[in-house]
Amino acid sequence: MTGLPRLWQDFVAAHPEHAGEQPEVEPFGDSVEMAEDLAQLVLAGTKRATAAPVEEGVPPDGAHWVLLDGRDVAVAVLRTTEIRIGRLDSVDDAFAWDEGEGDRTRDWWLDAHRGFFRRRLPHVTDVDALPTVFERFRVVWPPEYAD
Repeated sequence: MTGLPRLWQDFVAAHPEHAGEQPEVEPFGDSVEMAEDLAQLVLAGTKRATAAPVEEGVPPDGAHWVLLDGRDVAVAVLRTTEIRIGRLDSVDDAFAWDEGEGDRTRDWWLDAHRGFFRRRLPHVTDVDALPTVFERFRVVWPPEYAD
């Protein structure tokens, strides 16, 4: 497990059946501030979904990953519980709510994610049609934050 955060090592010590996994280790967002804010939403139990362009990869259902905060500190082990692929503008009210950001409405979510995806993918001309991974997850470690 060299190179994986201590948080993951602690999770595997408690759940040795996951010892062979190599989780992704990454923050949410594209800035220190965003990563910190979104990590805090996860730890508060507010954020239980995320979205990303398909071209960045599609995690397998049931995959684990380690969430970093804005200081690149591992704060939680997450497990993917649901994957749906669709156009960015196919987001529904329930998913926007589960993402936990802003006022949690579809309109707010779509506006924020259009801007975010345009920053990350300036070559995309029709961001609404962008194939998007809609991912739901749960926190599995540390125990005090686990769902």
